[in-house]
Amino acid sequence: MGSTHHPLSIAIMGGGIAGLSLAAALVKKPHLDIHVYEAVPAHSDVGAGLALHRNALAAMALLGPEVHQAYLDKAINIGEDAEAEMATDIFFACGPHANTGADQEPVAELGRAKGRKSVSRADLLAGLLGLVPGEKVSFGKRLTKIWEEEKKVKFEFRDGTKGEADCVLGADGIRSVVRGYVVGEDHPARHPVNHDRWQVYRTVVATEEAIEAGVEERFTRTVPILLGPRGHVNCIPMNKGTRLSAGVAVRGAALGEKEVDGPGKGDDGGRRKELDVGLYKDYTPEARAIVDLVARDTSASWAVGDHDNAPVYFKGRVAMLGDAAHASLPFAGNGAAQALEDAAVLDHLFERVKQPSQIEAALGAYDAVRRPRSQDVVGVARMLGRAYAFAERDIHEDPKKARVFFTQAGRFTNEADLTRQNEEAMAKMEDSVRGVSKNN
Repeated sequence: MGSTHHPLSIAIMGGGIAGLSLAAALVKKPHLDIHVYEAVPAHSDVGAGLALHRNALAAMALLGPEVHQAYLDKAINIGEDAEAEMATDIFFACGPHANTGADQEPVAELGRAKGRKSVSRADLLAGLLGLVPGEKVSFGKRLTKIWEEEKKVKFEFRDGTKGEADCVLGADGIRSVVRGYVVGEDHPARHPVNHDRWQVYRTVVATEEAIEAGVEERFTRTVPILLGPRGHVNCIPMNKGTRLSAGVAVRGAALGEKEVDGPGKGDDGGRRKELDVGLYKDYTPEARAIVDLVARDTSASWAVGDHDNAPVYFKGRVAMLGDAAHASLPFAGNGAAQALEDAAVLDHLFERVKQPSQIEAALGAYDAVRRPRSQDVVGVARMLGRAYAFAERDIHEDPKKARVFFTQAGRFTNEADLTRQNEEAMAKMEDSVRGVSKNN
């Protein structure tokens, strides 16, 4: 594949995990000139902590050792032994098979990997941002319009400024403007949905405060999920173990299927249902302690959403990734991981993109490889959410059946061969480029 005298310009819309991890990798390529445009003036410390699974760690390694190190520098070990294999433990919080006691084993696990850690979203973003030169990132740039003209992708921001690039990669979140351009503003999958009307009630407190409030100390060092029909409960240690993110996710509590907001947007004029601790009297004491802690302050709560399947992830020289392409419910713990997989594939492909004419081949290969898997993960997250609420295949009635169910779901998200995924995408791109060359 040939080369050009001028670097290819790539505009990345969105400075979240997807956008910054991709930028941190692409910025190392001298044949590319990248710039990240982030809508908010500055990143804020909102959202739950992240307990990244094996596939996320593998994707970061593919993006580069410095990307992986940025994560390691900000994260804490889930277990006491940094080299031990750890997993997200699944417990039943009520019913005849309730098993949250200190002497009881979890019914199942998700995300087993060696050296698993947890990290706050804000800390991870700070680490990734440090890998991208300051002059390559602009904050306060909220995209409002995008179009292709004269072999360039042009775009406009809310502040009236405009720009252009050879390629635009949209990592602009669940309400993505880029998604509207790619799938069409009137497409049924254009906007996020909340089919099961999930509401997540969450609080972040000092770890010592959580323990003093009655939360089991072991649940401040690991990532447990305690299941029940009126809400599942979980904890994630953050900020090097000094704070704890605790939450209760309730199916059916949001006001409607189109009710979707975001972390830190709990001021809804009183329309949101409050977390009623009285509904959890039949939960185990360990689960009730976490519910009581969360109920003290639910201002950081939100109605979560995901996307119905888009028919395509690219149009011309514009593509979408991360939540813009395949926002998922948080119940598989794989949203960030899928964004990192997207970034790893795009980074691998753009190593070989040296001419503007090759961009569409790269984006088509990315779409062909990443769309099926990422959309399957969206489906898995929906299924897991229903299982957590005792509303999927009656698995709560049979611990052995539950163990098989969760093991299979975790294996699909966690154990993908990402090197092979990259290679498959590159083969598709090269086939496309050869086809174009033969036709010219």
